[in-house]
Amino acid sequence: MFAKTFKDFTINFNDKNTFSSGDLMTGQISFELPKATKISSISMCLTGRVNVHWSSGGGKKRNRRHYNAKIAFFNLKSMILTEGAVGEGAKLPPGRHVYPFTCHIPQGDFPSSFRGPHGQICYSLTVSIDRPWHMSKDFVTEFNFVHHINSNQPDLWSPLSGSNSMEVCFLCCATGPITMTASVEKKAFTPGETVKIICDFSNASSRTVTPKVKLQQKQHYYTMNKVHSRLMVKNLVSQTGLPIAAHTSDIHTEMTFTIPTDSSLSISNCSILEVQYVIELRLCASASSDLTVVFPIILCDIPFHTPPPPY
Repeated sequence: MFAKTFKDFTINFNDKNTFSSGDLMTGQISFELPKATKISSISMCLTGRVNVHWSSGGGKKRNRRHYNAKIAFFNLKSMILTEGAVGEGAKLPPGRHVYPFTCHIPQGDFPSSFRGPHGQICYSLTVSIDRPWHMSKDFVTEFNFVHHINSNQPDLWSPLSGSNSMEVCFLCCATGPITMTASVEKKAFTPGETVKIICDFSNASSRTVTPKVKLQQKQHYYTMNKVHSRLMVKNLVSQTGLPIAAHTSDIHTEMTFTIPTDSSLSISNCSILEVQYVIELRLCASASSDLTVVFPIILCDIPFHTPPPPY
C-alpha cells in the first residue's frame, strides 16, 4: 500500500554520507504522489546504537546459552512536516514533493560505524510518515560515522620495534640461535596505506627459516558487565618473504603489504565492542616452533604521512 501511495521515496544527504561528532547534517526527502493524499505529519529520528549477540554450547537449541548487550548513544526526534503546515483536512496534491531537513550530530565520544558477525555499531536516519487511519510508515537509511582521533598523540608517530630469538634443537642437540629484530615506522595507519617492516635476521641454525607477516583484525564482544566475552580473529593480509638459509647472518630486508581499503577503523571507545589490529611477523622453521614479533597498530581516518603541527 505504501509503495502505491508514495513512489520513488528517497532520502539524500547534501555533499557527503560520512559524519562525525558535532557535524551539521543537511539533506532532503523526496517522493512522488500519484494522487492527492492526506498526510498528518512527517517526522525524522536520528539514532546511534551498538548491539552485540552470540551464543555458546553445541547440541540441541535448548542447551545453547545466548549473550547480548546493547547501548543507545543518542535518539533525536524532530519534525519535517506537520499537519498545521499542510492545513487541517487538506491534502498534498499529486506530483513530486521535496522537503529539506537539517540536524546536528550530537557532540560525544561515539565509536565509528562497524559491522561484524556478532555485533554492529549503526547510525541511521529514520523518516516516519503518518496518515489518518493508517499505520505510520518508516523509511530508514544508514550513514557512516567516523570517530576522529587526536592526532597530536606522540605515540602514534613513534616507531614500533621488537626482537626475539630462540635455540633450535636437532636430534636432541642444540644448534645455533635464530634472532629477529624488526621495526615499523609508526603506530597509526589509514585503510589503503602501505606498511613497511624493516627486518634484520640471523640464522645460525642448521635449518632454513622463512619470514611471514600478516595483518590481523581482532573483534572483541562483551556483555554489559564484561563477565562474558567473545573474540573473533580475522586475517586480512598475509605475505611470505624469501627463505633464509641455514648458517646465515646479518640479513637486512624489508617486507611490505597494503592495508585493505575496506578495513574498519579501530574502536577502543565502546564498552561492549572493540576492534583492534596487530601486525604479526614470524620466522617459520620446519619441525620447530615459530619465532614471533607482534606490533599493535591502529587504523584511523587521518593520514599520518607528516608530523602534526605543534601546539
